[in-house]
Amino acid sequence: MKALILNSGLGKRMGKYTEHNPKCMVPLEGGTTIVARQMALLQKCGVKEVVMTTGPYADLLEEHVRKAGIDMKIQFINNPKYGETNYIYSIYLAREFLKDEIILMHGDLVYEESVLQDVIDAKYSCMTVSSTVELPEKDFKAVIQNGRITAVGIEFMENALAAQPLYHLTKEDWMTWLEEIVAFCERGEITCYAENAMNQVSGNMQLYPFDYKERICQEVDKEEDLMDVRKKLGLN
Repeated sequence: MKALILNSGLGKRMGKYTEHNPKCMVPLEGGTTIVARQMALLQKCGVKEVVMTTGPYADLLEEHVRKAGIDMKIQFINNPKYGETNYIYSIYLAREFLKDEIILMHGDLVYEESVLQDVIDAKYSCMTVSSTVELPEKDFKAVIQNGRITAVGIEFMENALAAQPLYHLTKEDWMTWLEEIVAFCERGEITCYAENAMNQVSGNMQLYPFDYKERICQEVDKEEDLMDVRKKLGLN
């Protein structure tokens, strides 16, 4: 099992926090950053290999990760077109290193250790959702039908739950999704979410919701999110 961490975005909504570094390097506590915390928890939960996509400030991010004292095999894949593509293209560039069962997450995601451990321990493909969080207007929702996730996107409101980009994907389900990602990119569809590709083949996948309920699992998209997650972690 490998972890795939997507860190190729610009993070424009974070303002001053991303003027000189990628969003995943925003500090949380005592010098710990979002990405350093992710890596430490992955290592603690038994993950030994990480594929990390990069975009702006790639050299700075690589140096930061290497200095974090993480004892894992790390493969960095840079997306030189980060300003004009979405992470579907970053995954495409990393495809040769992603031929196994994976834990997929966005690089700005903050979660409790127990949430990560539960996702890793799942015996099936799953995505984190919350039945206690109000449906967000602009963020991911997962459409659930007959107990399975059939679509993920920002536009869905019916039969949906608030969702976060933390997945456990079996090799079979991941290869189904990855093949469609490749198809999208090779016909030039490189500015959409990777989930747009997944929605085309979800009928061939067995992707289930994992309800983390009221535990911490949220993206840091703007300064208010950072303040909120710091408070939840007891840092304010």
